Amino acid sequence: MLPRHTSPPARRARPARRTTLGALSLAAVCSLLATPATAAPAGPGTPDGPCAGRARLHVPGAAHQQADCLDELTTAGTVSSGHTDPADYAGLTPAGLPTPTGVPGIQIDGYFPDTSTTNTDHGWHHDSQFVIRLPDHWNGGLVVTGTPGNREQYANDRAIADWVLARGYAYAATDKGNTGTAFFRDGRRPGDAIAEWNTRLTQLTRAARAVVTQRYHRPPARTLATGLSNGGYLVRWQLENHPELYDGGVDWEGTLWRADGPNPLTSLPTALRHYPAYAAGGPRAAEAASALHRAGFPPGSEFLWPYHQVYWDLTQRIYREELDPGYDGDTEAGTPFCASGTPACDADYAYPDRPAAVHRAVGRIALTGRIGKPLITLQGTLDVLLPISEDSDVYARMLHKAGRGSLLRYYRIEDGTHTDSLTDAFPGRLRPMVPCHRSAFTALERWLSGAARPPADHTVARPAGADPAALLTSCPLG
Repeated sequence: MLPRHTSPPARRARPARRTTLGALSLAAVCSLLATPATAAPAGPGTPDGPCAGRARLHVPGAAHQQADCLDELTTAGTVSSGHTDPADYAGLTPAGLPTPTGVPGIQIDGYFPDTSTTNTDHGWHHDSQFVIRLPDHWNGGLVVTGTPGNREQYANDRAIADWVLARGYAYAATDKGNTGTAFFRDGRRPGDAIAEWNTRLTQLTRAARAVVTQRYHRPPARTLATGLSNGGYLVRWQLENHPELYDGGVDWEGTLWRADGPNPLTSLPTALRHYPAYAAGGPRAAEAASALHRAGFPPGSEFLWPYHQVYWDLTQRIYREELDPGYDGDTEAGTPFCASGTPACDADYAYPDRPAAVHRAVGRIALTGRIGKPLITLQGTLDVLLPISEDSDVYARMLHKAGRGSLLRYYRIEDGTHTDSLTDAFPGRLRPMVPCHRSAFTALERWLSGAARPPADHTVARPAGADPAALLTSCPLG
């Protein structure tokens, strides 16, 4: 989930949900194609020279766009030029992650029609913002992504964009149509705000493919979907619902939504209810720890629990408000850190007992496992925001049950957690996920090109005595 801001929204009477989705009726067009970045696809490069045709580029469906010619498209240059927002990706990557350089090209910022206004980037106060980056030296491919948590369109710049741009891919990202910890105010019905995320990614992919074609005079030979946390959920949903538009994707710890559970609303209340007793110590601490273990929070992850109590509380309240606003009546997003027994406290939330309408709201955004194109999923075994036994383990079983197991490769990353910046605080106990994502990405490239099938599903062990610095750049999948 990884919210950018951890301060809770102000409590007030719940407003009427309203949004105009504008171009959301557009079907997603993506063609995730299969030429590795290391191979030379037909006609790569810059047919008209650096930044050629910038004035002629048009993002279909955009209400506003701004194109700039940049000497550097990675964060090595976009931070100083004002073409990214470091606050948007804060906390998502280890401090020592190398930043590639030497990627000139065109950046297009803009937004699609939308009535919600939570995204204040560029002073636009307009949601459905996007960024499209077109390197001068193109490898023929396109990478599309949605953001983790409720962050804005630059959230993946360090974790994903820098690396794929340096490999020659064009890149496009969306803010998903609503941002911030009060994202649930968008939409008319419970679930509308999350449902919009899926439509916005397909909308952006259609538009980005068109822009790539304008810039390089041919459509992309490969379009790959990838993302982490809520962005990983988007990859899963796209490959299930629009497989004809994609060639494949990499899902990095995607959120699992299922109407009959498990989902975040079935595990987080247990953490909220029992963690205070665990933290207090004393005779009830062992019983509280056992309750968290049974809910999916793995033994051995206890050192991460104090950090996540804020995430647990905020995530439960804002996503429960989005999908079950009636639980706390007119109160908006519950009462922060309420003690069990407090009226309408999220620590006592029991998803299985909630009305059928709540389960239908989750069903509108639910995953099925019926993917239609290759998918590589990875998640850390010490993920204590979305516990792996309640998330990717379940999703992998769903795919096999649906008869889609041949399209999946699933790697459990030993000692990986949900937030990579925590590896700086615990270098001897955690390993960063970002190099494992890059290994999975290149494995997908080889899989799609027919060069090599990825290893079978397994747990990727952390090398004994591994140097933390080496783990920043290496994650062999076996």
